[in-house]
Amino acid sequence: KASGAQRAEIARTVDIFRGQIVDLTASVFTIQLAGAEDKLDAFIAALGESMVVEVARTGVSGIARGEKTLAL
Repeated sequence: KASGAQRAEIARTVDIFRGQIVDLTASVFTIQLAGAEDKLDAFIAALGESMVVEVARTGVSGIARGEKTLAL
């Protein structure tokens, strides 16, 4: 959750960690961040846990590009 000056600081932090803001409301950012566990933990620590409402971690995943698909 964020309001006022916090919004600009969060946007800068997302940029530093090479994340993406995928949705934005008046008080909530939805952020996508990919990387190693240490990077994700550092991002949460940089924001402060009180600023984080929810975290979803998928683990290792892959997706094909273009017309190719992944098959198991």
